[in-house]
Amino acid sequence: MHETERHRIILSAIQERPIVTVAECVALTGTSEATIRRDIATLHKAKRLRRVRGGAEALTPPPLPGLAGRPFAYNQTLHMDQKQLIAREAVALCDDGEPIIINGGTTTFQMVHPLANRRLQVLTNSFPIAEHLLKNSKNTVMVPGGAIYREQNIILSPFENDMTRHFYARRMFMGAHGLGPMGLMEADPLLIQAEEKLIDQADELVVLVDSSKFDNRSSLVLCALERIDVVITDDGVPDRVASMLEAAEVRLIVAEAGRARKTDAG
Repeated sequence: MHETERHRIILSAIQERPIVTVAECVALTGTSEATIRRDIATLHKAKRLRRVRGGAEALTPPPLPGLAGRPFAYNQTLHMDQKQLIAREAVALCDDGEPIIINGGTTTFQMVHPLANRRLQVLTNSFPIAEHLLKNSKNTVMVPGGAIYREQNIILSPFENDMTRHFYARRMFMGAHGLGPMGLMEADPLLIQAEEKLIDQADELVVLVDSSKFDNRSSLVLCALERIDVVITDDGVPDRVASMLEAAEVRLIVAEAGRARKTDAG
């Protein structure tokens, strides 16, 4: 194989992973280890890659795979007043000492402020929720193992047998990409995989969504309306949505400034 072809293959390989070893380059090109080491040295000198012990890496390493949907930092700027009211009503459902699960999201993140004066056992896959509660409350905080997805600030585990399976919760609190007749919708299959595991560990599922989420749709359905026990939203909830939830026997709590309006299904 010509030197130019080998260089092209090596440069292509380092775009796919953080580091490519000499042995991997040998397998890809069918040449000797000594030849590959010379190729890496040449490309390093030409500033087309960075030579490292045992192999090479890209000058700009490929980013870690992200999740579909808008970043956490952007979502934090949307509907903040409504999210704070919704979160306050969510925390009001909890009794001290209870085990609860809080899924990552910007609405659920607002629960950290009323939780500052509480003492609960909290399992969360949200890095900012865990960090805030550790610094500013006396709640017991647990997180599942896994990778932290920076833009969404969520911890997701690829392993089926992580510590999630050993935690029981009275309630799980979660947000969603959207909520409609088909149920709760999410934007990414990885989120659905992680959230299904968490939902299975809770007796009661409480969904926190501002009223804008009733217009959002996705091709991915996390669970049917019948699996939801409580929906907490703001006073912008349309009558059609209230009727839809009532028909599915989902309890609706409408958080308003100064008070909360509750409806009991069934």
